[in-house]
Amino acid sequence: MITYPKIKSVKILDNNCLEVIFEENTKKIYDCTPLLKEEPFTALKDRALFKNAHIECGGYAIAWNDYIDLSESEIWINGR
Repeated sequence: MITYPKIKSVKILDNNCLEVIFEENTKKIYDCTPLLKEEPFTALKDRALFKNAHIECGGYAIAWNDYIDLSESEIWINGR
């Protein structure tokens, strides 16, 4: 089983992007724009909700509410 580093911090950037720092201080920029076309992520078009991003599950995800989250593996693999 592949394991990924846990998320240490998240910062909201312009253009629907997140700056995510992982536990060994690797930084990834994750562009959420493609997700905004798919449920349940369409709700993140509301900028106030988008700015609610927070670390959840002991560093295993970024979440906005009980229904919308991104796993650490998604951000690690698809972040730049």
